[in-house]
Amino acid sequence: MIQFPNAKINLGLHVTSRRDDGYHNLETVFYPIPLFDALEFVVQPHSKEKISLIISGLSVQGNPQENLVCKAYHLLADEFNLPSVTVYLKKIIPLGAGMGGGSSDATMMLKMLIDFFDLKISDEKLEVLAAKLGADCAFFVRNKSVFAEGIGNVFSPIACDLKGYQLLLIKPNVFVSTKDAFAHIIPRDKKSTLEEVNLREIIKEPVSKWRELMVNDFEQSVFIKFPILQLLKQELYNAGAEYAAMSGSGATVFGLFSPDNKIQLDQISVTKKKDTFVQLLTL
Repeated sequence: MIQFPNAKINLGLHVTSRRDDGYHNLETVFYPIPLFDALEFVVQPHSKEKISLIISGLSVQGNPQENLVCKAYHLLADEFNLPSVTVYLKKIIPLGAGMGGGSSDATMMLKMLIDFFDLKISDEKLEVLAAKLGADCAFFVRNKSVFAEGIGNVFSPIACDLKGYQLLLIKPNVFVSTKDAFAHIIPRDKKSTLEEVNLREIIKEPVSKWRELMVNDFEQSVFIKFPILQLLKQELYNAGAEYAAMSGSGATVFGLFSPDNKIQLDQISVTKKKDTFVQLLTL
């Protein structure tokens, strides 16, 4: 069985408060995008290993058994006594990019196992299960644009349609640690002088107005450590983007361009570097 887990971007991101459990409450708009990994599994009834993971494409460091795909399998295998499988994962979505590639892979693994073995798990229960694997995972169950709260796993429907827009994704060769990004952020409940901006209302405005209204709270601290990301955001605006921002805690910066805009990549200096991920998509 083979499927193609997709990525997402964050349209705005507010870190609202620090929780007693060490996590942070946030507000964001998750938007799915057509950038895909490939994920396949084959049942191996006579294998001694419960799961074998073979990864191709982009390099993934660390023990494969610690990969979220393996954790997703064990989450269901322990309860439903699933047979052994071999999983093939081709990584196209960059790692450490703020686009949810690992989360999407894990959730797709859950969905594939549920479908293949007819496990009768509702989407509501699946969201609860996926959230155990990571904060972003639950979003990929329904995979539609949503307003997200809590740690990113409490969803509300939202009207946001970017169909026809051009999306330029750029990830320089830098790694932003999510742990460090959260460690250096000041939640909004600690910023007494900050004027509150309601993302639910901002997202209703034309994309051309988002530049003045919408923010990603992580940019303030991440840009200090990685000024190339701030430069990249400005270059996207110089190239004609209606809205540009960092996705999640980085390190991808994206620009939204109107359908009739002829994007000039040569205006964006970092795209000339061989170790930079650059992808132009039509939404």
